[in-house]
Amino acid sequence: MSKPRSEAATSACPCGSGLAYDDCCGRYHAGAPAPDAEALMRSRYCAYVLDNEPYVIATWHRTTRPARLDLAGGATTRWLGLEVRRHVVTGEHTALVEFIARFKTGGRARRLHETSRFVREDGRWFYVDGELRERGAPA
Repeated sequence: MSKPRSEAATSACPCGSGLAYDDCCGRYHAGAPAPDAEALMRSRYCAYVLDNEPYVIATWHRTTRPARLDLAGGATTRWLGLEVRRHVVTGEHTALVEFIARFKTGGRARRLHETSRFVREDGRWFYVDGELRERGAPA
């Protein structure tokens, strides 16, 4: 007999895919490699929502990775949604993902508009860096 899945595991994934967390970003958070840069970006957004700092750090490319983040220190940030604008494969092992992440902090709705660069190494995608189009702009 299988164990019943937790409510969080079967609830909608925070990345906005419409899938249950376990069927979407949960599998990447558990160790499965993301199949493409968009899936990795969605799973990173989901990790920010869930304060999963180890995952965010592990999926950041070693050449640009910070030593640590303080996601728990951002407890006043509430993530409201993600819109993926485009996913472009730019080479055999490189891609771009443009997205808008909406959030609320200090009682004000904001949005982060970024075009992120990703690279695939040893079968895994990594976030390299991003160009901010709007940071913290009113939503």
